[in-house]
Amino acid sequence: MEIFGLSKAFPPEERYSLTDQIRRASRSVASNTAEAWRKRRYEAAFITKLSDAEAEAAESQVWLEFAVKCEYMDRAQGLALYSTYDEIIGTLVGMINNPETWIIKKQR
Repeated sequence: MEIFGLSKAFPPEERYSLTDQIRRASRSVASNTAEAWRKRRYEAAFITKLSDAEAEAAESQVWLEFAVKCEYMDRAQGLALYSTYDEIIGTLVGMINNPETWIIKKQR
């Protein structure tokens, strides 16, 4: 939501490129994580969705770099958000590497 709010100040000519891309990628992190959570009965599906979320988080970082370099976003704000995505990626990688902690085991 912070990215959405900050991207409102991006110039109109970025509406269908940077603004759209950074919003889409940042939202995809949350939506893919939610899908992974609902698929935790199936380890492979769980890991796949978490991997998708990780990729979208990394993409969000790239768009943040562009926003800062194009001077659409303050460098300090960009760094703070980038660091937040580092934490998110770390959590997702931890979940991917240790799915047994998260998956729902079938009851017998």
